[in-house]
Amino acid sequence: MPDRLPPLKALRAFEAAARHPNLRMAAEELHVTPAAISQQIKSLEEMLGVMLFKRHSRGLEITDAGKAGLPKLREGLACLRESVLQMRSDNQRETLTVWMAPSFAAKWLVPRLPRFIAAYPEIDIRIAANAQLITSDGNRTRIDADSFQFNMIDVAIAFSRGHHSGCQAVKLLSAHAVPLCSPCLLSGEHPLNHPEALRHHSLLHDDTDYGDRPGWANWLNQAGVEGVDAQRGPRFNHSALVLEAAADQQGVGLTVDALATADLASGRLIIPFGPKLPLSHSYYIVYPSHAEHPERINCFRDWLLQEAAQAQAISSG
Repeated sequence: MPDRLPPLKALRAFEAAARHPNLRMAAEELHVTPAAISQQIKSLEEMLGVMLFKRHSRGLEITDAGKAGLPKLREGLACLRESVLQMRSDNQRETLTVWMAPSFAAKWLVPRLPRFIAAYPEIDIRIAANAQLITSDGNRTRIDADSFQFNMIDVAIAFSRGHHSGCQAVKLLSAHAVPLCSPCLLSGEHPLNHPEALRHHSLLHDDTDYGDRPGWANWLNQAGVEGVDAQRGPRFNHSALVLEAAADQQGVGLTVDALATADLASGRLIIPFGPKLPLSHSYYIVYPSHAEHPERINCFRDWLLQEAAQAQAISSG
């Protein structure tokens, strides 16, 4: 039949490939292989009888035919997401979907989550832990009002400067870059009792992809330490992995102090010495200015602020 619609997975593959500079990033978003994306696009082209991309050695270039259909396709996919969200909300309990980075979820929110569930049993919270949000125009770093609808989320906890178009942004936690290690490293052949002792220990690097990422070179410079190779040591793409390696006595990690509050309180980790370097980014609670479920969002926001205040009181005391 000439008016038969192509498979949804093929349309999604085309739309994702059009937003990203390479097939690998499109494949990561859809949780498939680049080869699968390529095959879906090829089958779509065969079904439509048009070329949607020009193939070059450097990658794909969208054709005029592909550009012509893209706006309406994106509009259609957004409508599908909205309809699914509407069906869920009309047939289920009160839900609140919250986006944040995986390390923040694992190290800060999840240990505290039972208290929210006990305080608000009528709200089913859903954690969407991902490194970055994807917006409808393919931007992977900006969080604005449109990105909430596109990703079907209600609230985001963002590590940013707090400027988000069309959104409310409430500061949750300040952030500092601090060295962290197991208390076991305070003794032994080379005890960590001063910054110069770092030359005898592995440096653990936080290579998480976010703005204002702390680095050992800057910290060592601020501490006035010379003769330590700031590049040596293992690297991790999630802050939580740095904290786990440090707790396992594999070296000294440099990452955001807010992520280590639970480990510091339990004694798994310590801050052996300063300085604490303030970062220009902080953790913000972000939600659309005209949110669909403001009551749920307000409950969650107020609870987060209460938890942050208690954590700050404990660390100051």
